[in-house]
Amino acid sequence: MPAILGSGEHRYRVVEDFAKLPDGWQLTDVASVAVDSRDRIYVFNRGAHPMVVLDREGNFLRSFGEGLFSRAHGLHIDADDNLYCTDDGDHTVRKCTTDGKVLLTIGIPEKPSPFMSGEPFHRCTHTALSPKGEIYVSDGYGNARVHKFTPDGKLIKSWGEPGTDPGQFNIVHNIATDADGWVYVADRENHRVQVFNGEGRYETQWNNLHRPCALCCCGGAKSPTFVIGELGPGLAVNRKVPNLGPRLSIVDARGNRIARLGGEAGPGVASGKFLAPHGIALDSQGDIYVGEVGVTDWKTSFPDAEMPAVVRATRCLQKLERVRE
Repeated sequence: MPAILGSGEHRYRVVEDFAKLPDGWQLTDVASVAVDSRDRIYVFNRGAHPMVVLDREGNFLRSFGEGLFSRAHGLHIDADDNLYCTDDGDHTVRKCTTDGKVLLTIGIPEKPSPFMSGEPFHRCTHTALSPKGEIYVSDGYGNARVHKFTPDGKLIKSWGEPGTDPGQFNIVHNIATDADGWVYVADRENHRVQVFNGEGRYETQWNNLHRPCALCCCGGAKSPTFVIGELGPGLAVNRKVPNLGPRLSIVDARGNRIARLGGEAGPGVASGKFLAPHGIALDSQGDIYVGEVGVTDWKTSFPDAEMPAVVRATRCLQKLERVRE
């Protein structure tokens, strides 16, 4: 029987063997996912075909991005089904159509800003849009900043610096916004999500998280909820400690936990377990798609075990179907 995760109104059934790819194809790491207005799933991955498009049943539709993307990291889709593809390998954000036509590029490909300079970009990680269409970019591994751009890619302002105080970041890994314009930032190695107004003023933070990595705002404009993908331990000293993830947490707009999915017994490839949740999206039915970087994370979680072939093939994409009965 497929595993069931969560409790109460937030119960999800793991869909086994969801992605049905052409023979010989592999997703490798799935850095991020997005769902368009027709419930097509965009799988931004680090295999030979960077953007794989599936239907709700996991059937392959098409791919694009071959030769364009260096290292998939973040993916956001807007109300017009434009894709914002964040590539931390060549330090760019590309706005694309759903058939792969590039409409806008922010950043200079393969030309990072100096490490921790605060200038965009040095291994940028993700994007989100304001209600006016302004573009927020989390940046990232070689910076500790959030940048705000006009819809056509002109820099408006930036905020953030390395550290642990409010408004400071230790791996600014993901970013989301809501209909009121609040900005939510996954401050991964500070184990928190920080909340800002649209101008970068610190408002509050959500704690009791473990290495928040993926961040998705959902649930509608009036009562938004958030699904947060949390990584498991990253150090040898606590590698085998239970109840630290990897897992998903569902929280309300104040950061109060509504539900938690998995993570009690650590990572794994068995049904109901996660490897390294890195990107999350929901479809119109409330089903959750989870992209995982299980290949990159394998030696961190399982330093003495051989990685099963299924991890590189399709296991880094999971579908969790909401239980409705």
